[in-house]
Amino acid sequence: MLAALEVSAQTCTAYRLSPDKEKKLVFLTARVHPGESPASFICQGVIDFLVSQHPVAQILRDHVIFKIVPMLNPDGVYLGNYRCSLMGFDLNRHWQDPSPWAHPTLHAVKQLIVQMNQDPRVSLEFYIDVHAHSTMLNGFMYGNVFEDEERVQRQAVFPRLLCQNAPDFSFSNTSFNRDVVKAGTGRRFLGGLLDDTSYCYTLEVSFYSFMTAGSTAPVPYTEETYMKLGRNVARTFLDYYKLNNLIKDNRPLHIQSSEGGSPTANSTAGKGISVGRDATDRKKEANHNGRH
Repeated sequence: MLAALEVSAQTCTAYRLSPDKEKKLVFLTARVHPGESPASFICQGVIDFLVSQHPVAQILRDHVIFKIVPMLNPDGVYLGNYRCSLMGFDLNRHWQDPSPWAHPTLHAVKQLIVQMNQDPRVSLEFYIDVHAHSTMLNGFMYGNVFEDEERVQRQAVFPRLLCQNAPDFSFSNTSFNRDVVKAGTGRRFLGGLLDDTSYCYTLEVSFYSFMTAGSTAPVPYTEETYMKLGRNVARTFLDYYKLNNLIKDNRPLHIQSSEGGSPTANSTAGKGISVGRDATDRKKEANHNGRH
């Protein structure tokens, strides 16, 4: 932004419904850390799926507004920085009080999120910040810690469903914390700002590889497998909303494909939130809480 590089916010939804009908809002951001290029491929997978003619995507567009900022730190990406902005700031530590001068992209996106959270026409229910991890394998999530045990359980539903949809996503590597040093991150700050019907996550994916139930050695990630994870993230929103009876739409889904089955394809929604053991369940690495 300081280098005159624009930040785009993509909106994926269907505008033909009544403007009086409240829509759910999902907000995604990526590349706040410019060197974490896998995040862009995940974002691409999400966007490609949402704008497709896939029946799941059509249902989601009818009921949900997806607001996506694919590159939150364009200056850093342009300069080839790994973690910082043009001015040397780690933007993911300044969500609490971003400066319009020093952190202009963060300031603008935060204002947009606050504005949409106050809009009575929408219900902001998810914020997901996409990152890449330099030491852990697979995809996994960080979530927040709450005093309300019911909210704690509800927060675990989305990553559990994603684990069923994506063989490279590990629920065993997913953790929920409120580490003080992460207080300025999007996940932590927005988790405290938004109400108890909203859930904020960091989605991490390995720079390197993943393990699945059938693999005997780590499988290297490719651009396509990153994008496939993005597609699986997108379709998991319908599983979540159907499971909680928040979307009631009986259109046929027909999503069985070469990518493998999913809870949506197998009509998992409505059978309760208990899910099978993570296929990649294994002992967590000692450095589980790497920087994000």
